[in-house]
Parts: sequence; C-alpha cells; structure tokens
Amino acid sequence: MTIDNIIQNAVAKAVNELYGVEVEAKSIVPQTTRKEVEGNLTIIVFPWVKAAKKAPEAVGAEIGDWLVKNEPTVSRYNVVKGFLNIVINPTFWNSVLSDMAATENYGKVAAGENSPLVMVEYSSPNTNKPLHLGHVRNNLLGFSLAEILKACGNRVVKTNIVNDRGIHICKSMLAWKKWGNGATPESTGKKGDHLIGDFYVLFDKHYKAEIKELMEQGMSEEEAKEASPLMQEAREMLRKWEQKDPEIRSLWEMMNSWVYAGFDETYRRMGVDFDKIYYESNTYLEGKEKVLEGLEKGIMFRKEDGSVWADLTDAGLDHKLLLRADGTSVYMTQDIGTAKLRYQDYPIDKMIYVVGNEQNYHFQVLSLLLDRLGFKWGKDLVHFSYGMVELPEGKMKSREGTVVDADDLIDDMISTAREVSKELGKLDGLSEAEVEQICETVGLGALKYFLLKVDPRKNMTFNPKESIDFNGNTGPFIQYTYARICSVLRKAEETGTVIADYSGVIPNEKEIALIQNLSDFPSTVAEAGRSYSPAQIANYTYELVKQYNQFYHDYSILREEDAAVRSLRLTICKVTANVIKTAMSLLGINVPERM
Repeated sequence: MTIDNIIQNAVAKAVNELYGVEVEAKSIVPQTTRKEVEGNLTIIVFPWVKAAKKAPEAVGAEIGDWLVKNEPTVSRYNVVKGFLNIVINPTFWNSVLSDMAATENYGKVAAGENSPLVMVEYSSPNTNKPLHLGHVRNNLLGFSLAEILKACGNRVVKTNIVNDRGIHICKSMLAWKKWGNGATPESTGKKGDHLIGDFYVLFDKHYKAEIKELMEQGMSEEEAKEASPLMQEAREMLRKWEQKDPEIRSLWEMMNSWVYAGFDETYRRMGVDFDKIYYESNTYLEGKEKVLEGLEKGIMFRKEDGSVWADLTDAGLDHKLLLRADGTSVYMTQDIGTAKLRYQDYPIDKMIYVVGNEQNYHFQVLSLLLDRLGFKWGKDLVHFSYGMVELPEGKMKSREGTVVDADDLIDDMISTAREVSKELGKLDGLSEAEVEQICETVGLGALKYFLLKVDPRKNMTFNPKESIDFNGNTGPFIQYTYARICSVLRKAEETGTVIADYSGVIPNEKEIALIQNLSDFPSTVAEAGRSYSPAQIANYTYELVKQYNQFYHDYSILREEDAAVRSLRLTICKVTANVIKTAMSLLGINVPERM
C-alpha cells in the first residue's frame, strides 16, 4: 500500500469518526506539500467544513490530531487555512523505498484477460512519399501512448492504416511511367520510399508548368487545373486502378512494395512497430458496403445526382458526403470500412486515433457515423489530436520537396550526437562499436524526448541543436544521469559493497524528498494514461533527474562510512535508475549504461 493510500484511508476514517460523514477514500487526493511549508502531503479539508460546523483551521487541527494519535505513519502536522499539511514519520520512508526496490516492474500494472482492449492507430502514411518530420511526431506519440496504456493495465493493439490508393498515388505512378526510365531502388541506390517521393515531386513540377502554360493562353487557374493533360491522365489511371486494370495494378503493386520496404526500415530505426496493418485498398470497398447498408436503414440519404450523404444537422454539424455521384468513396468511407474490419478482428473496448488537429472535424463526424452504424465504441472513440511540428525555417510541403525526411533527420541527429559527445569527451576510451551504439542511442533519445516533452496538443518547433544539449530538459541529460547511476552501482558491485539493513536510518530532508518523488511514479503513469499525455512522463523524469543530481552532488554514496546510510543511498540510486529506465522506455527511448 502506498503512502497516499494509507493517508486516504486514515483521513476517511477520521472524517467518519469525527463528523459522522461517510467518505470514499479514493475521493481524497493527497498532494505533495509546497516547498515553503513543512510537510510531505497536504489534504484540503474544505469539503467537511459544513458537516463539522467549524472553521477550516479547526477542522484541519481536529483531523491532524486524530491522525497523530491513530496513524503511526504521521508524526506531526500544521494547518494553513483549509490545508492540512502532514509530516510523515521519517523512518517510514525507508519501508517505502524497500517496497519500491523489491517491486518487479515498479510503476506498471499488469493486464489481465479481462482488462480493457484498447486499439491505438498511428502513422497512417501515404505510399507516394517517405515519412517526414510530421510523421515522426505522430509515430512517437502513438507508440508512447500505447506503451503508457499498457503500463496502466490495458491490453493494447497497435495498428496502422496505410493510404495506398487514390489520386496522389497515381501521380507518382504516372511520373515514374513517363520519366522514370525503369528506375528501381537497386538501380538508383535509393530507398524505395525516397525514390517514389522524388516522382511525386516531379509530377508536381510538370503539372505546375502545364498550368502556367495554359494560363498564359488565357485560361483561369481553375480552368487550367481542370484542362491539364497530366492531371487528366492521372485521373484516368485512378479509374483504371478501380477497374482492376492488370497493367496499372501490376505497376501499383511493384511501386508500393518498394515503399513498404523503405517504411519498414524507417520504423525499425525509429523503434516503433505495429500489431496489425490495414490498407486503404482493402478497406474502402468495405466502407462503401457499410454506407449502402446505412442508406437502406435510412441513416443516410441519396441526392438526385446519385451521391450519398449523412444528415448530421441534428447534432449541430452539416451534411457529410460519403459516396460521390460516380460511386467512388471519400476518406470518411474508408475510415468506416477500416472500423468495420477492426471490429471484426478485435473486440475493441476503446479506439484511439492519433491524428493531427487539422482533422478534428473529421473525427467528430466519424464518431457520430460509427455510433449510428452500430459500433459500440463509436461514440466514445478518442481522437488524440496533436499539434503540428515545424522547423525553425517554417512549414514543410511534400509536393515541393521541402519536407525533412525522417531518415535524413535520424542521420543528422546521430551525427550531431557524435559531434557533441566528442567535444565533451564522453566517447573517450570506447571502442568504435560502442561509440556507434551510444551515438545512435543519444541521437534518437534526443529526437524522441524533444518531441514528446511538449504537451501533444500544442504546435511546436523542433530545434535539432537544442535537443542534444547534455544539460537542461533534454534526452541526453537524462540518459547521462542514468549512465552515471549505473557507474555508481557498478563500482559498488566491483568493490563487494552489499546492501545492509537501513530500516533504522533517519533519512535527511533531500533523501525523503527523492524517495517521495520516486513513490509518485505509479500515479504519474496512471495520470499520463488518463490524460493521454507522454509529456507528463517526460517532465516527471526530468524533475526526478534534477533532484537526483542535487542529491548526488551533496552527499557521499560509496564513500559514506556508515554502512546503513550507504545502503540507503545505494538503494535510492538503484530505484532511481529503475524508474528512469522504465519511464524512458514508456517514451520509446533507450538509456545507455555507459556514456
């Protein structure tokens, strides 16, 4: 039982005995006492003032007296207005520390057979271009969220929907056919996704030139776009694809296979994975079928031109197109089809879509439609809406080739990690293999931490140089602290130092604060799961590491002569290292034991 649980139960009992009020223990939320006030935990007493018919200060004092008399973990208290500040018996923190050290997978809750099944969708790439910086934030948020939800005791399925059909795919295919000269990843030495991305950019270049020429002949921009022979060819290619033309399908399969091989390599480097991948080319027909089923049931309606719509005005929204007049589907149709297949594959309790905030309206509509079509989790689906990520130079555009490819970004991060580490002398005495491993771990750790420490709902600017600082709120700072603790624990082992009984030691103020912070880890993980926020884990870890470094600076550990005190401090080191490693793993970040 945690110290929070002990105090919750004791206060509930006190309120019942003193004022005859039945209080649910879990409704009482102890908070860490402010630094300027004496105490470890603070309870707000205002909820019981009315029943007690006394001033808040008097109620606080009565509950405080009861706790000192009846709860052995409480040594004394003070009251500031309606805030009861409780001082925990110092030696009690030793047992808290021992429990944390002895708990396997401390901070995590194991899932059982009947635990909720949560599906998390992330990545959702198009097969006409490589993954870029925006995809990196999406993948890292999705993977981290899945790991956090697992740590909160859920069963989790990580899933991806690949947008492998549509006009954008045909643009790359047509450009390859016209100007590719049979180029392959092998003949060019390029990753498949990069090669196809080049043709997407090439299409746009020729398309813009055509529009310019047509406008010079007197057409408006809209007329020129409609008349563009290149765009007409791309649309014809899409029609042939939908009619399952063998030649077009063969080309599509070959080019997509190049892209998938490229994606797999990037996912591996990022350290993200999926339990199940769905493809739009398989789901859009399922969606059409479901929409037509909704039409039969009167959930949708058909307009005179043959198009199918949903009327959502009763929910404060508008009319939503689901099938065009020519029978072709839209993105919403595909999402309905994907939902149908997923529901067939898994008994989902909750569905979470990790998609940028520009799609907020789309998911409002999808939630309503799925609910009306009979998906039990439709109404409660979660759109994990995150902000856009930009570079200091500004926005990125795939069509114009101004995006930062994920692969190039990862290479740059590893290279920068090598430069910075070398300058600081952190690679001295290591073999080349160790250097490579550490630079990759630090470079990727810096990238992931920088993107995850920001509240996901906020737009952000990613600054590569700033992210690889070995001081401040960065991944490398946390990784270096972990390596430092590992060094202390290694030396203890090498010198044969054993952990002795420290139950009688009275920890000092900084040791108590550190132990209390470590004891907050499980509740931090739980809150990160409730609020879908990897940033809470990141910033908790940074604060813990800062606190540990101050402790490390102020007190001897291995040179401490009192064996019991030394054992207490070594156990603090051990638990801190364990919490850092677990917390960083929830962010998808590795921590090196040597740096």
